[in-house]
Formats: sequence, C-alpha cells, structure tokens
Amino acid sequence: MHQESHHHQVTKMCRILGVSRAQYYRYRSPKPSKRRAEDAGLKQRILRIFAEFKQRYGVMKIHHELNLELQPLQLRCSPRRISRLMKELDSHSVTVNKWKAASASKTKVEQRPNLLKQDFSTTGLNQKWTADMTYIQTKRHGWCYLSTIMDLHSRRIIGYSFSKKMATDLVLKTLESAVKNRTITGDLIIHTDLGSQYTSDDYNQRLTELHIRHAYSRKGCPYDNAPMESFHASLKKECVYPVPVFEDYETAAAVLFE
Repeated sequence: MHQESHHHQVTKMCRILGVSRAQYYRYRSPKPSKRRAEDAGLKQRILRIFAEFKQRYGVMKIHHELNLELQPLQLRCSPRRISRLMKELDSHSVTVNKWKAASASKTKVEQRPNLLKQDFSTTGLNQKWTADMTYIQTKRHGWCYLSTIMDLHSRRIIGYSFSKKMATDLVLKTLESAVKNRTITGDLIIHTDLGSQYTSDDYNQRLTELHIRHAYSRKGCPYDNAPMESFHASLKKECVYPVPVFEDYETAAAVLFE
C-alpha cells in the first residue's frame, strides 16, 4: 500500500513538473550515472570541435571528428546521441554561448575576392599558397593556436607558427617564415578565410609589400580551403587525438613540430 501511494505521488509530481518518471528518478539520484558522466565528457569534446572548426560543423561532421578522437579509447558515439547532446548544449549551456561570443566577429564580415574558386591546380611552386589556423587544447595554458601556410603545388607546409594567443602577429610570423623558405619570382596568390587576423590592415599591407595577391574563402564555406582543412584534420588524427589533452604549450609544440 505504501509503495502504491509513493508511486501515485511520484506520478502526480511528474505530471505537475512536466517530466517523465524515468527523468525524475535519474535526476533524483545524488550520484551521476555513468551515462551522464560520459555525456559531460562528450559535451566538452563537442564544444572543442565546434570551436576548432569555427562552428561550421553539423551533426555528421562532428560525428566523424568525435569518433576519430574516441577510436584510441575504444569508444564510439552515435549521431543520434550527438544530436541530443548538441541540443542540450544549445539550450542550456552558457559555455556554447561563450564559444559563439569568442568566435563571432565584432564587425560585419565583408565578402572579399575569391580568386581561387576551389581551383587548387598549379604548374609549379610559389603560384598558390593557402593559410589557416587551428586550435590545440592544453591543461596549463588553455587554447593555443597553430598557424600554417601550405604550397598547393607540393602540398607541403612551408611556414608555421604556434602561439598562446590568436593575434595578427601570429599569422604575420607564419608569413615571414614562409617567405624566408621560398624565393618569390612570379605571380603568387595566398588564400585565407575571412578571419580578422587575415583581413587586418597590417597583414594586407605586408602582402602588398611582398607583391602577393590575397584571395579569400566565401563566408561559411570551408571547402574553399579544403587542402588546409584536410591537413589539419590529418595532423590532429596523428598527433592530437591519441593524447587526452596536452599538459602545456611546450609539450604541444614539441609533439606538433616533431
């Protein structure tokens, strides 16, 4: 009789609160279930992927990236679960709003010349370069930033820089690194996205001094810079995903540059 009374009370309470009895018992438990603990960890990984790829990824792309990370841990996550976690993050987490605020441009992004138009073909070196940045997480120093330049003819990285700050100085150092490694004689185009570092006056003034033309990806179109996206994905699969999180900036730098 007591059990029936308790059951009735719980059913009535759940109806008032608008939740199922399963939800009530799940959240009533003082200790988080293994599933909830896993969800919390997966949410952190999803947020990082969301931030790294500049919010361009949907469920299936995140599913691919996330399972690359989980593979060394012998874990998998279904697209349905990812979709649920993303909805929960979007609805409840202030962290996702922090990422949106951090990555959103303070000024309206203008469309700029897209000279390559996904034509990555070349006949020789120093005709088309492409540049981009990616995020690397560390325990002690938080997010660090890897900036690279690739020659589209050889598909080799010819300039790079790694920093604790995402600033124009980072991409300028990368540019100087590439210029030091190459002798530019003919018409050269460098392709980037519309990030504030690449659209800055300092960056474009230096390109003008070097007689390098600047091409840009269209807003929200990662395929305009597919070779660099592919390189960063391969780099992370080999060097970043097998490690839970790098201890600090120096450790990450040593592994990446090796």
